[in-house]
Amino acid sequence: MNNPYIPNPTVIRRITTENDANDIKTFELVFTDPEALKNFRYRCGQFAEISVFGAGECPIGIASSPTDQGYIQFTVKKVGVVTTALHNSEEGTIIGVRGPFGNGFPLEAMEGRNVVIIGGGFAFTTLRSLTNFILHKTNRDRFKDLTVIYGARNPGELIYKYDLKTWGQRDDIDLNVTIDQAVPGWTGLVGFVPAVVKEVAPSSDNAIAIICGPPIMIKFTMPVVSELGFSPDETFLSLEMRMKCGIGKCGRCNIGNKFVCKDGPVFTFKELQMMPKEH
Repeated sequence: MNNPYIPNPTVIRRITTENDANDIKTFELVFTDPEALKNFRYRCGQFAEISVFGAGECPIGIASSPTDQGYIQFTVKKVGVVTTALHNSEEGTIIGVRGPFGNGFPLEAMEGRNVVIIGGGFAFTTLRSLTNFILHKTNRDRFKDLTVIYGARNPGELIYKYDLKTWGQRDDIDLNVTIDQAVPGWTGLVGFVPAVVKEVAPSSDNAIAIICGPPIMIKFTMPVVSELGFSPDETFLSLEMRMKCGIGKCGRCNIGNKFVCKDGPVFTFKELQMMPKEH
């Protein structure tokens, strides 16, 4: 049995700067041991612990899709010691990965149904994984209509612009990209995510909503989603808590009797309503 505390070595194959502020980067990793890659079977919505040797480790959502072959991707915002060390790393650097951890998005429950994905800012990472998974040629027929609503403060803070361009050229996805305030040259939607959700008004008929974003965005989006008819048990949110060990042992991410790293990070809105308001 593999020791869950020991990271697998990976090589940074490619680094992509995602935003104008240069504080969000996507790291494409390749396992040095092919068996480790084979055993790293993950679902959209799961996370892994990333180790920068000499600096520490931190939990990061998996940004690639399980349909991607030969590599995994993590999109990281520079906010602390570990993430700063990672941002200062170069292509070819060896870092550690352990996981995957968490429960992921309810893919089986989503099959044969319409899917509404709502994301804001940097929290779009695992939602990008889910979107690419649904749009993949081997999976698209398993799901019905796909609506994506994604917002950022300004065009320079939109991540995955290459994916947004590709998605916008497809006719099997209703893509709605918005920024908070109008700027010269911007031709897309303008407004905060909750207002755009209300404007787009995706149908709740035979649909599941997946939401991930900053707490303030979620706070004002949930009433809109409820007004549109999405029930609490058909609305899923992905939490970001103070996770550390990733396997429910250290107790840093517990909410009541739940551990975000193990029982989550994906919960239904109904589950969250029954938990202490610590999230």
